[in-house]
Amino acid sequence: MIYLDHHATTPVDARVLEAMLPFFTEKFGNAASRQHRFGWDANDAVERARKQVAALIGASSKEIVFTSGATEANNLGIKGVARAAETARATDGTESSDVRRDHIVTIATEHKAVLDPIGRLKQDGWRVTVLPVKHDGLVDVNVVADAVTDRTLVVSVMAANNEIGVLQPIKDLAAVAHAKGALFHTDAVQAAGKVPFDVEALGVDLASLTAHKIYGPKGVGALYVRKRTAIAAQIEGGGHERGMRSGTLNVPGIVGFGRAAEIARAEMASESARVAAVRDRLLSRLKELTGGMTVNGTMTSRLPGNLNVSFDGVDGEALLVGLDDIAVSSGAACTQAEPSHVLMALGHPKDRALASLRFGIGRGTTMDEIDRAASKVQDVVARLRKQDVRRATALGVAEGK
Repeated sequence: MIYLDHHATTPVDARVLEAMLPFFTEKFGNAASRQHRFGWDANDAVERARKQVAALIGASSKEIVFTSGATEANNLGIKGVARAAETARATDGTESSDVRRDHIVTIATEHKAVLDPIGRLKQDGWRVTVLPVKHDGLVDVNVVADAVTDRTLVVSVMAANNEIGVLQPIKDLAAVAHAKGALFHTDAVQAAGKVPFDVEALGVDLASLTAHKIYGPKGVGALYVRKRTAIAAQIEGGGHERGMRSGTLNVPGIVGFGRAAEIARAEMASESARVAAVRDRLLSRLKELTGGMTVNGTMTSRLPGNLNVSFDGVDGEALLVGLDDIAVSSGAACTQAEPSHVLMALGHPKDRALASLRFGIGRGTTMDEIDRAASKVQDVVARLRKQDVRRATALGVAEGK
């Protein structure tokens, strides 16, 4: 089977697994146990990994908070600054409308791990603005600037879209937020380790990360929190991670995350170039073999390993079933039953959104696999279109047309 779903998850790199294994057996200590060597070794490993993750995004290790993954990181980043602001208001009594920050801005193509926490805050009384994107998937910076006010607390826009791979103008968007005194958060899960992403150069205040998108283990992520950014813990019970996220640390997972980040940083340039060439080969082959195809999202500002396409005149469910030996998806891994909200936000009708494929090309993808996958897509699309024509003809005969 050909695996082309690297946006959903990636296999653990053998070098990452090698780094993790001792921390399941010989070095199994709790990083919070500081009275003996087992705990010291575990804590040292965690701090080394913290530095490796920080180096990947140009941060200080003291600005990295480990979490169970990107969903928790997004919740901690967004809800954390909101709850901290609520606490500050309750403490100092700043409730006048000219100083109260109770507004959040985001865009329609965000992952549900951002949209849902923001939706929860809206239920709790926060004002929320969800902005549209253009047909190419990019948000208009001027539209964002018009939406941000003196009451905006945080603007959240993902660095790279998990479905269509579009890279948003993060530096410009962060500048827009800062111009009104707001914080800027980004879900950087798909970007970090694949394209250059430096929090200092971009002006990011909060960034969510995860290991399993860069050939690390599942179940471990991180939130970058810029120094002096007020944030309230969402999980309490021991004051771990400098009081921002309590809970016994997943030492093997964190070690794996650190090693994966180190490898990604070292190999990013060469790997991105190779993956982009493979992606371009796939696009070329699909154009050559399959008509009636639409590329979703701009190709000029895009992740190197992403291709998202829709096929006219094809049933989406039948398309995925027909590709029985190719691992692809029609959208985010957590929203398979419904048409992609990302593609709908681009203005596509429901049937086209359902008849879409997201190809995620990765470290191990070969040109031979790409050629075989393109041929299989061509065969399945052609067969489904013929079936659709036969059904339409039969229906016309039955109706006397």
